[in-house]
Amino acid sequence: MTEEEQTRAPAPAASPEGASGQGTGPARLRVGLVGAGPWAEETQAPALASHDGVVFAGIWARRPEAARALADTWDTAAYDGEEGLGELLAACDAVAFAVPPDVQAPLVVRAARAGCHVLLDKPVATGVPEARAAADAVAAAGVASVVFCTLRFAPATRAWTAEQSATGGWFTASARWLGSLYDPASDHRFAASPWRREKGGLWDLGPHVLSVLIPILGEVTEVTAFRGPEDTVHLGLRHASGASSTATLGLSAPPKAAGVHLELLGDQGPATLPRWAGSVSAFHAAVDALVESVRTGRPDDCDIRFGLRLTEILAEAEDRLGKP
Repeated sequence: MTEEEQTRAPAPAASPEGASGQGTGPARLRVGLVGAGPWAEETQAPALASHDGVVFAGIWARRPEAARALADTWDTAAYDGEEGLGELLAACDAVAFAVPPDVQAPLVVRAARAGCHVLLDKPVATGVPEARAAADAVAAAGVASVVFCTLRFAPATRAWTAEQSATGGWFTASARWLGSLYDPASDHRFAASPWRREKGGLWDLGPHVLSVLIPILGEVTEVTAFRGPEDTVHLGLRHASGASSTATLGLSAPPKAAGVHLELLGDQGPATLPRWAGSVSAFHAAVDALVESVRTGRPDDCDIRFGLRLTEILAEAEDRLGKP
């Protein structure tokens, strides 16, 4: 087999005897990756390549050269073109996505119809009909799903969120997530992302904040929003528990104003979201969650239906904002 044929060859099926081939456990999921941009390079690809519980089965991207370069880095297969996407889906048990949200949603529909479990990036989509179509396709296919909201899977913040949810008695909460992505001095690779330029911090950062607030304070029952400087948005939320929360989100803050802070106030005083480690360990945990959902048949708390709800809330906030 030539080097090119090896690059394009489908990943072999996982042994039913487990990774060691010695009957030590069930077959590992073969997981493919759709996307080869900066986020895939930094997070999904290294996490899948280093995860002992899955087989990294290959990469497909809209830019074939990017897929080949990333596949070479992590010693997996690259798939080219429309035909290649079908080949990747056929070679995999599950697919992880690292593409813009409105590219992601129709690809999730296709993956689900091909029988693949799905590990999505946030937001699922920036339009409610598109997010609902993806969620409906996943439900119809009976496949498992997880939406990668970093704070829900990073070990420190995941444990903190579970602890505060169990504690209860929260009166209000405030969140602030400001980035300086678009500062003239910034050379951040995500600054070139067209969808972030168009949709701003509301859609990029909002899912992170909501993914923590909702498990602790309950479902969002009312949304208000108004604009701040540049792309900054201020949200006001009422929750099913009776608590309220506010969130300030933006990607255009001056560097010295940037940072992340989330604080709860209640009967027991304040509680502050802890710092968390890198995205690779968080994505490892998201992969674990998908594997567990596949094994048990139980939906994860952060599945595509939760992702759809995040899109609904953010779309309502966008409607409240009106035209810039």
